[in-house]
Amino acid sequence: MIVHLLLSAGRGPQECAWALARLLGRLEADATRQDLRTHRVQTVPGDRPGTYRSVLVQITGVGAEPFAASWTGTLCWQAPSPYRTSTGRKNWYVIAQPCQVDIPRARFAEADVDIVACRTGGPGGQHRNKVSTAVRATHRPSGIVVVVDSERQLSLNRRIAMQLLRQRIEHGEEAAERAVTTARWRIHDELVRGNPTRIERP
Repeated sequence: MIVHLLLSAGRGPQECAWALARLLGRLEADATRQDLRTHRVQTVPGDRPGTYRSVLVQITGVGAEPFAASWTGTLCWQAPSPYRTSTGRKNWYVIAQPCQVDIPRARFAEADVDIVACRTGGPGGQHRNKVSTAVRATHRPSGIVVVVDSERQLSLNRRIAMQLLRQRIEHGEEAAERAVTTARWRIHDELVRGNPTRIERP
């Protein structure tokens, strides 16, 4: 089982980036105790050394999902600020949310396409109206259907149909990847300060 957890200091002050680094260390130690492996897939450093604005952590092993759930939500690191001794605030908040890192890439294979010859109406001469030269191609895994009748030869229409299907599937995957990236960045703005699901202290 593999789970990806994104920890973000959101738009909080530099203490939140400091708190994130401490919470990350606590999470990794907790994972080790439970025989889980962690890997920092992506890190965005904070303004101060040893701090992070965000970290994407991969958690691997049996029980990774419930473990990630126990670290999901608003996390609070409760300690005085190491940078501003004058502030009385001691609660620094970080958000942690499971996220999708990538989408499974579908390999286009002509064997997954059903081709049916058909007739289409409209202009094109007697040959087009009498002979089934148009092609209806269905990509079974995705359900995408294209109809091609631009050429007078069945083989050419079939070739064009295959190219169209391949392009639509690739464009669909690119759109899905953009949606995954957008959803991941949206997590940074979802941090709610207060009412933490987990409080950690030094």
